Amino acid sequence: MAVDVLLGLQWGDEGKGKIVDVFTPKYDLIARFQGGPNAGHTLVFDGQKHVLHTIPSGIFNDGCLNLIGNGVVIDPVTLKKEIDQLIALNIPIKERLFVSKKAHIILPTHRLLDAASEKAKGKTKIGSTLKGIGPTYMDKTGRNGLRVGDLLLDDFEKHYNFLLKKHAEILRFYDFEYDLSEMESQFMEGVALIRKLNIVDSEYFINDAIKEGKKILAEGAQGTMLDIDFGSYPFVTSSNTICAGVCTGLGIAPQHIGEVFGIAKAYCTRVGNGPFPTELDDSNGEKLRKIGHEFGATTGRPRRCGWIDIPALKYSIMVNGVTQLILTKVDVLDEFEEIQACTHYKTDGIESDVFPFNIQKQEVIPIYEKIKGWHCSTQEHIPEALNDYIEYLEDKLDVPITYISVGPDRKQMICRENVGSA
Repeated sequence: MAVDVLLGLQWGDEGKGKIVDVFTPKYDLIARFQGGPNAGHTLVFDGQKHVLHTIPSGIFNDGCLNLIGNGVVIDPVTLKKEIDQLIALNIPIKERLFVSKKAHIILPTHRLLDAASEKAKGKTKIGSTLKGIGPTYMDKTGRNGLRVGDLLLDDFEKHYNFLLKKHAEILRFYDFEYDLSEMESQFMEGVALIRKLNIVDSEYFINDAIKEGKKILAEGAQGTMLDIDFGSYPFVTSSNTICAGVCTGLGIAPQHIGEVFGIAKAYCTRVGNGPFPTELDDSNGEKLRKIGHEFGATTGRPRRCGWIDIPALKYSIMVNGVTQLILTKVDVLDEFEEIQACTHYKTDGIESDVFPFNIQKQEVIPIYEKIKGWHCSTQEHIPEALNDYIEYLEDKLDVPITYISVGPDRKQMICRENVGSA
């Protein structure tokens, strides 16, 4: 049985959590393959809002297992808070959640290093979420990180103290004051909880599920344009957010990849610093932010807003091998009489639809096409003008749009049956 993949095609915040929640009844296992608590997947159902940072978005569904894969970095403090909230909702965590032994652990000092480094950069800071993600991945690639499996060792504290000492030496180079005592106390409480979870050899766990014919969905975090290799570097995250990250983040072979569901907003947003060609610093940008409630689920920061960026989307579709496109937050455009779509960039006087290498250093001028808005509610049906917009995007992107989301609730989804469904 193939492993389907669901991931974001923009700069994150595309609405992945909701879509995973909607798709979960079709699957036996949902697996997170990268990222950490810098992710914020929002789900809304039964009139309640839920935000998950580490736990896969299938956790609310009966009969579905959830795996935190080896490519994820885990903050025990954040994970404990999530689990405590889920237990309060009577979610059977023990039966539904599994954690990879090879997933790396975020230490309190990783968060301190993140904050100290970002402060030292001043105006050149990248807009980190300050969750310790970057320093944790640095220790991972530096081959001295701590993994979930290490929490079970008798000499865990020896490894922990060694890393703590290393981090303290680095922090001495920064003009940065900190108090580790309270952070460390919360960390150890989180560690104690993780030890009670289902800790597994995740590569065997997921490959056994494939052999058994289980239906599996790999859930991505952040978005393609934040990929460490293919995103708008250096304003990116520290992991591979693209489809290729599924193989290294879960331990499965490429031939097991099935459908690749790419998720994109009907417009564009970005949190933090970095290039954003279609950003709107006008009333339209503010209107998008207000109607779309565009504030980061993890940081609470206001998101930068702009029109849809077709060159960036074509690029994301290419590097991910997207087979189906899901368009979210379509309802945010209901009040616009006219919308626009960026079809090309002008760089150094040359027009192109290729995403440039030095986008943060070059002046990139977006070239727009105007599109008639539908200027009515999309809750009950697809207006003709919206259908025209969807067909316009399908023609430009050369991939079918199979679902559109017209609100935050799991019920506010429209399946375009004329082109098939998942």
